[in-house]
Amino acid sequence: MYLAPLNYDRYFRKVFSDTGIAKRFLEDFFDTRIDSIELLTTHHKLTDDSAAVEFDFRCRIGEQYVIIDMQQWYKPDIVHRFYTYHCINTALQLENMPLKSFYLEHDKERKTKDYSELLPVITLIWMVDDMLNFRDDYVIYTMTPEIITEFVSNHLLWQNENLTGLLKHRETALSQLNNRTKKLDFLRKNRLIFAFQKNIVRNQKFAKYYSWFELAEKTRNRLNEKADFL
Repeated sequence: MYLAPLNYDRYFRKVFSDTGIAKRFLEDFFDTRIDSIELLTTHHKLTDDSAAVEFDFRCRIGEQYVIIDMQQWYKPDIVHRFYTYHCINTALQLENMPLKSFYLEHDKERKTKDYSELLPVITLIWMVDDMLNFRDDYVIYTMTPEIITEFVSNHLLWQNENLTGLLKHRETALSQLNNRTKKLDFLRKNRLIFAFQKNIVRNQKFAKYYSWFELAEKTRNRLNEKADFL
């Protein structure tokens, strides 16, 4: 074996503990430029009674928190489990959340957590084998007003030849989606992403992230040689 399998948790964590490698992968996957990246603790215990939760990779990039988790083995509960991880990554911000003061009667001061400082969370699940019945490279789930789903799913609406009515429904949906009152747009900045290694390698779209998943797929061969990566 020339290279250890990147899909194995312990090797993945070792490789991505290098800030430069982690930064380059995230830049390639999200097709963006990252000025700075801060690696964060991956092992946490939420309550006295709970089992410890450990992420494969967790970092802060500018004004958002990111976790990456490698899912190699088939598990029936991955959707619920990774949604839980996604929520935990939000809750962990309470550790360092600043306080704000309220002044009450008789010059008394009360301090509470300033939740307006909460940052969006991106959870990227690297799916090695399971494709969740998708053929896409990846799928993204986010929190949007329910009217958006209703608009897309309303078969009767789309069968109606009245374009004016369709545009009216669209404007109503966009009005809710674009409402930023009291930072409502924060909700859809949080993203849960499933990336499918087998689909990415098969589809060969040659996006920037392609080479990372191709490399991982090649390292799964226990008899891989140096020539496989030239």
